[in-house]
Amino acid sequence: MARVSLPQLQQDCKAELARRRFIKLAQVKDYTSVSTSEIYRRIAAGTFPKQITLGPKSVAWDLGEVLCWCDEMAAQRGEAA
Repeated sequence: MARVSLPQLQQDCKAELARRRFIKLAQVKDYTSVSTSEIYRRIAAGTFPKQITLGPKSVAWDLGEVLCWCDEMAAQRGEAA
């Protein structure tokens, strides 16, 4: 299987971002397997996509941004060694 470079991955992610679909926190947790508190810690650190305010008591995340983050995490597994 060919290794994808991070710039190529980011370019592919930008293409995915052209199609917007919002997902709620429960789905973000399902996609990432990260806890609620860890999601918000990473948002504060600037290492996870920020939520989008839909209304006074409603937020969601852009599915494309979350999937790109997942792809970036997977791409880093070989770089950490």
